[in-house]
Amino acid sequence: MATFLYRLGRLAFRRRRLVVMLWVAVLAAIGIGAMSAPGTSSGALSVPGTQSQRAIDLLQKEFPQASADGATARVVFEAPSGQKLTSAANKAEVESLVAKLEKSPQVSGVSDPFSSGLVSKSGSIAYAQVSYKVAEADVSGAAHAVQTDVVAQGEKAGLKVSLGGNAVKDKAASKAAELIGVGVAAVVLVITFGSMIAAGLPLLTAILGVAAAVLSVTLATHFFDLASSSTTLALMLGLAVAIDYALFIVSRYRNEIRDGHEPEEACGRAVGTAGSAVVFAGLTVIVALSGLSVIGIAMLTSMGLASAFAVAVAVVIALTLLPAMLGFAGMRIMKGRMLTRRMKALERGEGESTGVRWARFVTRNPVKVLAVSVVGLALVAIPTMSLKMALNDDSGKPPGSTQRIAYDTLSKGFGPGFNGPLTVVVDARDSGDPKAAAKSAYSMLSKLYDVAAVRPPSFNESGDVALIGAVPKSAATSEATKDLVGEIRGHGTALHQDTGADLMVTGLTAVNIDVSTKLSDALIPYLAIVVGLALVLLLLVFRSIVIPLKAALGFLLSVVSTLGVLVAVFQWGWLKDLFGVDQTGPIVSLLPIVLIGVVFGLAMDYEVFLVSRMREEYVHGAEPTQAVVQGFRHSGRVVTAAAVIMVSVFSGFLLDDEALIKSIGLGLATAVFFDAFVVRMTIVPAVMTLLGHRSWTLPKWLDRVLPNVDVEGEKLRHALEAEQTDPAPEPVLAGVAAGVHAGSDGHGAAHAFTDFHASGDPDTPAPAQQAAGKARGLSRFKQRLARGGEAPAPADSTESEAPARRKLLKNPMRRS
Repeated sequence: MATFLYRLGRLAFRRRRLVVMLWVAVLAAIGIGAMSAPGTSSGALSVPGTQSQRAIDLLQKEFPQASADGATARVVFEAPSGQKLTSAANKAEVESLVAKLEKSPQVSGVSDPFSSGLVSKSGSIAYAQVSYKVAEADVSGAAHAVQTDVVAQGEKAGLKVSLGGNAVKDKAASKAAELIGVGVAAVVLVITFGSMIAAGLPLLTAILGVAAAVLSVTLATHFFDLASSSTTLALMLGLAVAIDYALFIVSRYRNEIRDGHEPEEACGRAVGTAGSAVVFAGLTVIVALSGLSVIGIAMLTSMGLASAFAVAVAVVIALTLLPAMLGFAGMRIMKGRMLTRRMKALERGEGESTGVRWARFVTRNPVKVLAVSVVGLALVAIPTMSLKMALNDDSGKPPGSTQRIAYDTLSKGFGPGFNGPLTVVVDARDSGDPKAAAKSAYSMLSKLYDVAAVRPPSFNESGDVALIGAVPKSAATSEATKDLVGEIRGHGTALHQDTGADLMVTGLTAVNIDVSTKLSDALIPYLAIVVGLALVLLLLVFRSIVIPLKAALGFLLSVVSTLGVLVAVFQWGWLKDLFGVDQTGPIVSLLPIVLIGVVFGLAMDYEVFLVSRMREEYVHGAEPTQAVVQGFRHSGRVVTAAAVIMVSVFSGFLLDDEALIKSIGLGLATAVFFDAFVVRMTIVPAVMTLLGHRSWTLPKWLDRVLPNVDVEGEKLRHALEAEQTDPAPEPVLAGVAAGVHAGSDGHGAAHAFTDFHASGDPDTPAPAQQAAGKARGLSRFKQRLARGGEAPAPADSTESEAPARRKLLKNPMRRS
């Protein structure tokens, strides 16, 4: 793996113009194809095999005029203060608006408030139910325009008119979250690298990668029905992981430059080592997201596969386009004057970084640190035991939106249950007396305590399938309504025994309840599949039993702690004013399972990035504790920057007005924070210190069976050493011993120019080489560095290079 990626990195570096042109051509082709794509659908939730879905399928067959799967809207009218809608003037205005709705495009039917009994007891509130022939995503702009005109006309006449239901177009989502995430990422990258060029490359390649992924998802709608949320999740995750992957490779590239390698060679080594970690980190994310398809909900399947594709694109971009961009940047990526005095001192070898000091603290006190971390996360996780889940409805819309106003107005006039009506279907095709069966069902519903109103049955043309409407007393997302649906379905068994008819409950409320139940039941199998596959990948990467198990257990700890935070804020109301939550309620059913899929992948990213460098040091001869410290020395800063970027991107969604988006933003940001800083950078080094050599042990029989993927680049290092038949002498600074630089871990690690800098960039001493295949004279450069001054570009001295060395630089893997 490492050897192949090494060659790929050097090839992309040398053929940078061709690589960039190919990517531009691919983006153009995808963009042209996406322009004519039909676009994503609404992503309406449906679960084949559930009772609610079977009822919808029956209604489509027996009541085609009802458009069982069509979009619906509720137009809510409220009279001015002190007036009633039943007055002559107000009634005439409402009837005029209803007539206008009936003439709207795509409408299959409109219920008149006065003839259908849809006026409140006070007479001040009424609503019209509008049914459309098409699904939510297919409601045309002309139909939405009629809705807007009705609201404007009613308000002009003095009425308060609001719209609810899935046929109502949501307000365009703000792009503030994405902009804030990109802005924070730019700042963090500049601070990390101290160079505008080094900071700009990850952002540029990430934006190009996200564009390719989103356009590809749009293009795929030519062939597949994808939910609109697929693009949103793909955009959010694609941006975050693409920046992280590029950040990791660029950081390693700069380290290789500081070690004295030429740019092309440094690029090959960076892609060969850090690129291997990126490949396996990306695979874990892809596995976790693709696993969403096992749940059996079409919307989740499209979300997971689209996001997994975006991650795959991010990996390919990091391995091909990024090395090409490094070729264009050349040595300019090593220049920068944006580091603090402390950071400059660290680059001169004075003192230790915060990451190293933290690693030493953890390795000195592993038991105490482990106990405090685990107990702290366990305490945060306590609210998870009170977790309640339900799908969101218009009650979660932003305050002041027309959907929220309509919801609150209906609750005030008719009770909260009117926002979640139930549709009861009596399938009496096998009954001897369909009318008697429907009458029995109607009588049963009327006697139930939590039923506020029941609409008499209406039959299909054959007279053997009846439709009954029931309105609960409780809100659609309440536990009482969920219990009511279960009670009605329980009575269906007795009805079948008495009459031979089947009773089914459907409607948006029942569908949401069935989906929530399906998601709850799928949590454990999903966890088992995703964690199992990821454990196999980590076993291949680290060739250890302990590390994959530790990674999975740490992830579970961070997930339950995150769910505890969500329950405390959105369900219990703790700190709700701080996060702008105006009302509490159950956690959205989709959130826990999406959270598990996304966070597991990201958690394994940090595990691979941090622990792979520890393994590299261990394989190269470091003791276990020293390997932990050295892993933090080389990767701690990068992982910290990556986590800060992730938290910032996800926290930006807290600015959204909608409760669902807020919960997603807070959940992902909290999970990344816990997993990166508490689990990966605290619990992991503590456990590895306690286990010592046992962290890296693998049974001999398993060691023989498993393929060696060489993520740490050990095979690559040996191959490069074997190929160097005429190695050039290592450039050594004045006062520094030639050969191997002894790290603080006591084992040899080749480091040249590590503690000095030129061109004012403490992080990036200008190496001897300026272009691939050419070596630069170093004498004046070393003299200037020894005096503490800046070194001008040394004169070209390629004439002194041996022919064998020039061939080696072009292709060090070539065998004679």
